[in-house]
Amino acid sequence: MSGSYRRALQATVEHYSGWQPAPSCIDALKGEGRWNNDWDASLELLRRHGDSLPVRNELIDVFSDFYFGADPDGDPGNWRGYIRDEPLLVRRDFFTALVRNGWRWGFVSGAEPPSARFVLQQRLGLVNPPLIAMGDAPDKPDPSGLVQLSDSLLPDRSGGVVAYLGDTVADVQTVLNARSERPDRHWISLAVSPPHLRPGSDERNTYELQLRSAGADRILSSTEAAIQWSMDHPWAERQGLAESDR
Repeated sequence: MSGSYRRALQATVEHYSGWQPAPSCIDALKGEGRWNNDWDASLELLRRHGDSLPVRNELIDVFSDFYFGADPDGDPGNWRGYIRDEPLLVRRDFFTALVRNGWRWGFVSGAEPPSARFVLQQRLGLVNPPLIAMGDAPDKPDPSGLVQLSDSLLPDRSGGVVAYLGDTVADVQTVLNARSERPDRHWISLAVSPPHLRPGSDERNTYELQLRSAGADRILSSTEAAIQWSMDHPWAERQGLAESDR
């Protein structure tokens, strides 16, 4: 869901300052590994641009209006915001393939629960997907949400392998922090560039270098490439594959 959240971030910053940050500006901010929460990222961009900072709760309302276009806790059928235009990076059979290759899966997301459930359940058609969303655990790179999800996916309370797929430095750092918190498990950081970065471009190469420098174990060419990776690493039911959707 990173695409629609980034659009809402851009629109929110422009609403307050008249300046719309370029995607490269947002990429550079995300590359610092501290700004997984897009409300806080919006405030930070305004601060760096030299603008007066709005009250955080007021900014959240503005952001939500761009993103949802209606009450976030209301009927999703009434939403007219950017969330309805979010391009899906995978189809439902992506998750079927992961299970066939012996991997359990779930989501650790910085998205608000209504938006995460809308994309996962209504647009992808997943039934009660394992999900840790905003408010269920501290924001990434705190590893609590990932550890919590791994405890629910793996058959044993200790041991096993967990691969976490994400597209930000904060996602990579979450895995590194999980290694420190739960050394009994083998944690793997799979990283992928956001879809707006064209393969082979200097911008994408720079972004992937940031992910590698942060500690990613493997850079994938796309989210779909996780299917082949899971096939090449068939650790079966002792494992769990978690994915970040933001």
